[in-house]
Amino acid sequence: MKTHDRLLRTFLRIADLKSLSRAAHDLGQTQSGVSKQLAMLEAEIGKSLFVRTGRGVALTDIGVALQKAIEVPYRAIDQALDQIRDDHGVGKGPLRIAFVHTVNYYFLPEAVAGFVARYPDVSLSLIARSSTDVVMLVEGGRADLGIVYDTAVDTGALSSHPLFEDSMCLVTSRKSETKVLDAGVDLRGRMLRLVGFPRGFALRRMVESAGLMPLYVAEAETVDAILNLVSMGVGDSILPSRLPERLLNEYGLRKLRIESPNLCRRMVLVKHVARRTPPIVDVLLNSLLQMASTLQR
Repeated sequence: MKTHDRLLRTFLRIADLKSLSRAAHDLGQTQSGVSKQLAMLEAEIGKSLFVRTGRGVALTDIGVALQKAIEVPYRAIDQALDQIRDDHGVGKGPLRIAFVHTVNYYFLPEAVAGFVARYPDVSLSLIARSSTDVVMLVEGGRADLGIVYDTAVDTGALSSHPLFEDSMCLVTSRKSETKVLDAGVDLRGRMLRLVGFPRGFALRRMVESAGLMPLYVAEAETVDAILNLVSMGVGDSILPSRLPERLLNEYGLRKLRIESPNLCRRMVLVKHVARRTPPIVDVLLNSLLQMASTLQR
């Protein structure tokens, strides 16, 4: 007997995310694989389920009818499976936290260590991504919680919980600006040569939205790679002030307080509003919020 479970679940992800590429990323599949599954389902039904739009895909009338017919039953099945896991003690993990790269250096390790010490039977999966990807992972159910800059959260599917304010500093290998260590440095009107995250990362958007027009001489997706390039004299970098001094010392770098413009954003913890999660996820959420409350403002 034929089973259409995989095809229908793939259809629902495409319908939810309105994009084949996002659905493929969310499902851990290739876009061509998702396209083939959609084609198979459309061949079974004999009608197109989506039409292409400028930003992705939209449901046809037949697609809307199919979504209405199967969405509620599939949600009930998933909730039943989650309930069984919880009732029999198998809903304890692994828990998945997606986060922006920077918090792995000054917040997340201590928070995770404290949680694991209290709940040794829970395993954690840590996923470092850009803010956009973190939001997508939580929205798509591939991460239970996410840590991002608040400016990246523009979807009603996620609840947002403030963690702490994150101000930026200028990280440099140059020794010529000793006078600005206390007073701070004014970056307005400066010809900045920066090493930074790729376009699309929230921290980079923060810099550009502040009116600065730096020349990005190099890009990297991890803090360590950025610091290594700065230490080699490639350029300076704008990174969170909470980066520990010991980390910068390893690269022979120092941080300068930025007097102007004001580069500060709030870090938030996000969770899916409608998706049912094991109770231990809320325990982890509260643990992270408690750890954030102990940080100096």
